[in-house]
Formats: sequence, structure tokens, C-alpha cells
Amino acid sequence: MRPRSEVLLDWYRDQSRDLPWRRNADPYRVMVSEVMLQQTQVERVIPRFAAFVDRFPTVADLGAASLGDVLDLWHGLGYNSRAKRLRDAASVVAADGWPTDIEGLQRLPGIGPYTAAAIGSIVFGHQVPAVDTNLRRVISRWRGEPLDGADLTTAATEELGTTPAGVWNQAVMDLGATICRPRNPRCGECPVVDGCADPTVYVPPPRQSRFEGSLRQLRAQVLRELADGPAEMSELIEIDLRADEAVSALEKDGMVSVDGDRVALAG
Repeated sequence: MRPRSEVLLDWYRDQSRDLPWRRNADPYRVMVSEVMLQQTQVERVIPRFAAFVDRFPTVADLGAASLGDVLDLWHGLGYNSRAKRLRDAASVVAADGWPTDIEGLQRLPGIGPYTAAAIGSIVFGHQVPAVDTNLRRVISRWRGEPLDGADLTTAATEELGTTPAGVWNQAVMDLGATICRPRNPRCGECPVVDGCADPTVYVPPPRQSRFEGSLRQLRAQVLRELADGPAEMSELIEIDLRADEAVSALEKDGMVSVDGDRVALAG
């Protein structure tokens, strides 16, 4: 039987999704897309990505942007603290240049092990698997046991072998997004079904709590209010009695500054 990775790449060459950030291996576009895709569906990201890189076409443009301008383009993606960290990472890169090693990438604001591995493999040719929940699902099913932590990294590295990691990571992502889904996997259409040990070993995590009425929604609402300029805390509390809690959380994340009763977007 042919190696799984070889069969997977044959499938990917024919079935890969045409995504705008894949059209060239520009580290800036890859970084923007990877941060946007955290906990957000591809379909929602595509139009936001296009508008974002049109407004901020280079890492220097984003690094010099105000938080308000960045959040304006980010609206609708959620988890707004990602936008600030992305802007901060761009500012570091604009000043110091791109780190080309995995460790250096991870030192950028908001860039964790997965995102560093994705950028490092796709752009800089590092031979590392980009380990996230999607890859965990695929590899666990291939191996027939639930994998996590060091065991997952070891298994993923073994599966990757000498296959070019940038292509392999994107192929695993596409397989997980379109066929090896968390619920109701389409095993009959899977190119590597003959090499899959047990699709039932993966247990999907509980569905995310509702956004409507949540503190996360209120945080986003407060940021939209502040986009037009600073506001008094009393004005924000008129919107929702939990506004002080939302502001405290936003201040902790570096999203807003508080001076007495005055609340403003961070610089």
C-alpha cells in the first residue's frame, strides 16, 4: 500500500481549495490568514482577508495602523484581541524584519506554536507539522487512538516524514475541513480511507457557548462604541450594566486604556 502522505498529496494536487492567501508564499499574507482563521470559518475569512490586505497591503502598513482602523476591518471576525496582537506583530516585523526560525516566529505577539509552524513550513521551508485540533483529529483517526501533546507531535512528525511540510500541512487542513470532519466524516470519499485505522476514536469537543448575550458579545460592542472616540464609563454602563466587567477584561488584554472614568481604545 502506498504511504498515506503520498496518496494525500496526490489528492491535494487535484482537490485543494483555491484560497487567496495560498496564491503566493508571502509571510505577511500567510500570517494574516492564519490569525484570522483561528476559531473562524474559512467562508467568513475570505472576504475579510481581501478587504484587510487591500487596506493594509504590507506588514509596514499594518504595523503603523491605529487599533481603531484595524478593528474596523476586523469587525465580524470576533475575538478582537487577535486583531491587536496581529497589528503588534506587524509592528515588530516592520521594525526588525521577519524572523525565519520557528522560535523567532513564536516570539511575535499572538503567534503560538501552530501559527509559527504554519508560517515556518509554508514560507521558510521548515520541516515541521503544524499541530492543531484539525491535525489531531486526522492523525488520531489514522493511528486509531486519541492523540495529544508530545504523542501527537511525534505521530505527526512520523506521518510527515520527508514530505514537504508546507504542502503537507495544507493538505491535512483541507482533508480535515472537507472530508475528515469532526462530525459525520465522509469516509466514503476519503483518499486515504484504506490507511485509516478508526474514524470513531475522535470525540468532537462540546459546541461553543452562544455568542448572543455573552460577555464576548458585549466586549465587541464596547469596542465598536469606542471606535468613534473615547467614552465615559457611565455612558457604557447605560448600554449594559456589565460594561465595567467588559472594560476590565479589555483593559487586561491591552485593547483599551482607562483614565478615571474615561475609556478609550489603546494606541
